[in-house]
Amino acid sequence: MIKKEEIFGYTPDKKYSTAVAYFSMEFAIDQPLKIYSGGLGFLAGSHLRSAYELKQNVLGIGLLWKYGYYDQVRDGNALMKPEFIEKDYSFLVDTGIVFTIQVHGSPVHVKAYLLKPETFGSAPLFLLSTDVPENDYLSRTITHCLYDPNEQTRIAQTIILGIGGATLLDILQIKPDVYHMNEGHSVSLNFYLYAKYESLEEVKKRVVFTTHTPEMAGNEAHSYGLLKEMSFFYHLQEDEAKALLGMEGDNFNYTVAALKFARKANGVSKIHGEVARKMWGGYQGICEITSITNAQNKTYWKDTQLDEALGSNNDEAIISRKKEMKRALFKTVADQCGKLFDENILTIVWARRFAGYKRANLVMQDWERFLKFISNSQYPVQVIWAGKPYPEDSGSIELFNNIIASVKPFANCAVLTGYELALSAQLKKGADVWLNTPRMYREASGTSGMSAAMNGAINVSLPDGWIPEFAKDMENCFVVQPAADELPVEEKDAQEARVLMDTLEQKVLPLYYDKNAQWMTILKKAAADIVPAFESGRLAAEYYEKMYQV
Repeated sequence: MIKKEEIFGYTPDKKYSTAVAYFSMEFAIDQPLKIYSGGLGFLAGSHLRSAYELKQNVLGIGLLWKYGYYDQVRDGNALMKPEFIEKDYSFLVDTGIVFTIQVHGSPVHVKAYLLKPETFGSAPLFLLSTDVPENDYLSRTITHCLYDPNEQTRIAQTIILGIGGATLLDILQIKPDVYHMNEGHSVSLNFYLYAKYESLEEVKKRVVFTTHTPEMAGNEAHSYGLLKEMSFFYHLQEDEAKALLGMEGDNFNYTVAALKFARKANGVSKIHGEVARKMWGGYQGICEITSITNAQNKTYWKDTQLDEALGSNNDEAIISRKKEMKRALFKTVADQCGKLFDENILTIVWARRFAGYKRANLVMQDWERFLKFISNSQYPVQVIWAGKPYPEDSGSIELFNNIIASVKPFANCAVLTGYELALSAQLKKGADVWLNTPRMYREASGTSGMSAAMNGAINVSLPDGWIPEFAKDMENCFVVQPAADELPVEEKDAQEARVLMDTLEQKVLPLYYDKNAQWMTILKKAAADIVPAFESGRLAAEYYEKMYQV
């Protein structure tokens, strides 16, 4: 069995000596380790990377997904389809630890692996798997697919993460001062802690919680009866679990429970903190909800040559390197889509997790205007889309494929598949404009625009999530003014589509082609304003200051 001193490989800095166990369903640490779906994982990965750089006493607890999220490939018509391909990771350390926990009233064997800090430059990360010979087939499938669509499998996954992760720490004789739930998936760990300490107050002393989504669908809830049957409450009966937290109704909401178990919680931007307080503030017995704005790790995301050019304020070097990065991206465009893009043409990228409220097609809402936009010979443009829908979200997959079909005839429009860390980095480095078009108050934070700005891409965005804390319109980005809150959704979409196109046509394009010195000023100002405010070293330090210290 692995020894405690082998886990870190470094001595934590004294100012970060508080021991933290960071539980998350997904971690985007590096491209080869495919155990993430989107923003939650990107955030967790950057957090662990900065924790490593700052030598913080943080270790991660996650699950080892045998098939990852899914592989985004194309069918015979070049449309997107999900494939589930087995992954193998020789760089993970087998800890020799196998233990059992109860799932559905039966023992399930759990094996622990370790991603050592030196492998990818991250705080140590333990990954749990049920895909071991000791388990029957059904138990082995628990850690097969991230966010499995089967309800009982999803519940089992949260039990392995929460109760399994807490059990592993006890086996390792690691006693965290703080258990940090990154989203509510690991909330079952609190029932394990309650059995250990026999006091809700003792649990609350040790637990903090980050809520990531204002989407109700993203705040998981299941019936008490099914959760009890699944062994989710550890040793408690259904009525005992309700009484412990003062919860009523038929469904157990992970987020509400996490807010009752934690001593403190946070939203992931200032605006999201306000939204979260409005969403959950009516529940009795919840903890304080503050906000810590998400951030991204510059060491991982930056292009070193561009960063040096930005640091020396060398416009010629910035322009030259940006064109080189565009050419690298355009090789991928040519390979996937058979289209040859030009590094001298303004390139707009829309790329992130694919969900309806993010409105990937907002730029296309007025189709005739879009056609004129992409065929403007005075101010030519190239447009690229990428992103991963949830593999069971037929509406988002249909939208993705509609965009593929709609732009197929145009040589200057492309839709890329395979949106993971490597492609995300390539898109940010090759973009001139990073487009962000969510419906207001539905993007908790959004982080892709941060790492895009580190790489010389200028954000064109609605003022949701992190953007209001950063944005200076026409100084470090272009802000798309939102429609009035009280308008119907369809009217908002139409109005914001018009304002978006006005912004692109009347501000962005003329500036890029006619006033390049001003464009460069905005690009450099954006890169300067991102760090340190939206670099994850700030985030990792702020969690210690605001959340981890008692």
